[in-house]
Amino acid sequence: MYKIYTTKYINIISFLCSIIIFALVYIIGKQVMVFDYIPSILDVGKQDIINVEFTNNVNQNQAQNVVTNNETQSQWFLEIPRIFLEANISEGTTKEVMDVDIGHFEESSKTTGNVCLAAHNRGYPVNYFENLKMLREGDIIHYTYHEFTKEYVITENTIIQDTDWTYLEQTEDNVITLITCVENEPEYRRCVRAIEKL
Repeated sequence: MYKIYTTKYINIISFLCSIIIFALVYIIGKQVMVFDYIPSILDVGKQDIINVEFTNNVNQNQAQNVVTNNETQSQWFLEIPRIFLEANISEGTTKEVMDVDIGHFEESSKTTGNVCLAAHNRGYPVNYFENLKMLREGDIIHYTYHEFTKEYVITENTIIQDTDWTYLEQTEDNVITLITCVENEPEYRRCVRAIEKL
């Protein structure tokens, strides 16, 4: 016994099928686009630049203008090849400073002893220290302050209490200390310490 389908019934089924196909194509297309921009951990060390995401009311053109007009450009900056980081440094560790550059703890040295720096790691216009957790002992850090340049070798990458200021104290050795937050753990900080390469 055959069932007779009306034109209206066939049109409804066709319309629903079209919606389902369109939704699948859209979802698959979005996933492909997202996966294209997720860096693989295996690709670390293979890229030439670090990608910085600009959000909120600061767009990429505005941020580029800030860097271009910043007189500290190429005079005070940090490079970490392992995580493709190249960024300018500015005095202070306020949110306003770290929304544009890496911040320098004002009480610390700029050349000899303990050079202490801080930056955001997520959720801000720039998050220069987002990949500090990937650094290992033996990785290299390049630091430049005007004509003063040093190369440091990482000796430790650790988690400390947010009340632990001992890593910011002056040292006899020439070291550099990088501080950032720990994701979802506001009472802790990530601390990377490196010593001058002789």
